[in-house]
Amino acid sequence: MSELEKQIILVTGFGPFGTHQINASWEAVKLLPDEFEGYRISKNEIPVCYTEVEEKVPTLWTSHKPKLVVHVGVSSLARAITIEKMANKSGYEKLDCYGKKHPTGNACPPDFGDDCIPTTINVKDICEFLNNKNEVIKFSTSENAGRFLCEYIYYISLRKDRRRSIFIHVPPLDTPYTSQQLCDGILQIIECALKQSCLC
Repeated sequence: MSELEKQIILVTGFGPFGTHQINASWEAVKLLPDEFEGYRISKNEIPVCYTEVEEKVPTLWTSHKPKLVVHVGVSSLARAITIEKMANKSGYEKLDCYGKKHPTGNACPPDFGDDCIPTTINVKDICEFLNNKNEVIKFSTSENAGRFLCEYIYYISLRKDRRRSIFIHVPPLDTPYTSQQLCDGILQIIECALKQSCLC
C-alpha cells in the first residue's frame, strides 16, 4: 500500500435533532464510498451536541491526520448544496439536541483563535466549476453557517487547519435532492478540493 493510499479524507455528518429526525447530512455521508482517488474515506456521525463536538473533532484530527476534513450539516434554508466560506468564534446561543447551552459562554475557549476564520480552499471556484458541469444538482457559497453546531464544528476544524477544512450545508431530503444526489454532490466537492494547490 502506497503512502497516498494510507491518507484519509475525514467526513462527518450530524445525527438527529429538532425536526430533522432523519438528518440529510448523515444520510448522504454514509453513502460515500470507502475509498476515493486512492484515499480512504472515514465517515463519522456526530451528535448535535457542543461537548461531543469539542471532544470528538480534535481526537479525529489527531488519530487520522487527514488530508482533507469535510463537515456536512443540514439546513432548512438551503436550496442548493452550499459550501460555507468561514466560521465565527462566538454567538452560539441555541440549545443543542440535549437541551444544553454552550459550555463556555456561547464562544469557543479564549485560546481557540481569531474571531472569524475563513477556509483557504477556494469554494467560489469549486461552485462555479460544478455549476457549469451539472444540470441537476446546484451549488452555492455562503458566509453565514448559522451559529449552531454546524458553524461550531467548522470553527474547531478551521482552527486546526484552515487549508484542509470545509463545511457543506445540504437541504433536507427530497427538497429537491435525494440522499444519493447529495452524496454525489459532496463527492464532487471533495474531488475539486483535492485538486487545489493548498492541498497538494
